[in-house]
Amino acid sequence: MTIRCQADPGVSVRLHSRHFPDEYGVGFSVEARADGLRAELPGVAVWVWDDAWLPDFIGQLAADYQGWTEERRWQTNHLAVRAVFHSRGHVALTWHLQPWVSRSDTWRASITTWLEAGEQMSRLAADLREFLPKP
Repeated sequence: MTIRCQADPGVSVRLHSRHFPDEYGVGFSVEARADGLRAELPGVAVWVWDDAWLPDFIGQLAADYQGWTEERRWQTNHLAVRAVFHSRGHVALTWHLQPWVSRSDTWRASITTWLEAGEQMSRLAADLREFLPKP
């Protein structure tokens, strides 16, 4: 599945290569693209015992389409998503990719996709529920 930035369709995040490592988790790869950037992060995993499921996090953002004031965050082992509500009903989702969280010499990449707070966020939540079903 691909999340494209509303403001710049050349900016995208693609979740792909879903697999099920066991009955408690879902694994996948993330690819971030923008002008002059392509970052690939294999081996992302989400587990039933994580604090929040990514589709639920995005679904809550969609439900709060009228806005919020504080930055909201979701994260798992190598992927973090930061959400900020902006005026005129847009949400900036910044996707942070980092293959090694315990090494100081690792690379990091961040990309921001802008989406409409209502329908686009609701569609994204539905697509994520399909791509990342809870085991």
